[in-house]
Amino acid sequence: MRKLKERWGIESNWQFFVILLVFAITGSSAAKLAIPICELFGITRETSHWSIYWTARILLIFPIYQVLLVSFGWVFGQFQFFWAFEKKMLNRIGLGKIFKA
Repeated sequence: MRKLKERWGIESNWQFFVILLVFAITGSSAAKLAIPICELFGITRETSHWSIYWTARILLIFPIYQVLLVSFGWVFGQFQFFWAFEKKMLNRIGLGKIFKA
């Protein structure tokens, strides 16, 4: 826990707890929200091949997660941390140019 706090530049255990809570809520919410969005496009477990269904869900979860991470970070008072985290993550996958001025 100490190494992660140092790596993230976190000083208090409370901030560490809030950040982990935001990650947990975001992951669960993104996975849950992908279901009705898939259904909106007519992709369901019953009507689609498993590979199409799961590929669509995973591809939907990624952008939903990005938006929710910053949103929940803002709600929990950790916007600065999650905005920096988001930019770093997108930069690593090659989408960092979107946020450069």
